[in-house]
Amino acid sequence: MRDLANPKAIWLKGVLFLLLGLGPTGVLLAEMPTLRVAVLVTIVIWSYCRAYYFAFYVIERYVDPGFRFSGLIAFLRYALAGKRTRS
Repeated sequence: MRDLANPKAIWLKGVLFLLLGLGPTGVLLAEMPTLRVAVLVTIVIWSYCRAYYFAFYVIERYVDPGFRFSGLIAFLRYALAGKRTRS
């Protein structure tokens, strides 16, 4: 699979991910419109964002600068392989 390089396609992908997150969140909050559910959804979104940031930015910048991940499956392979180098 080749890298996505077209700026318009990258923006489209970002907007689609945003809509993909907003849709189910809206449905969940419409079905259970409580402060507790809203807070829990916010915590879930925040924690997944931090995990994604860790999986890519932190690992590539601080743990193994020579490795570039192509996606979450590549990160899982890397994590499960136990490669821990420090350059």
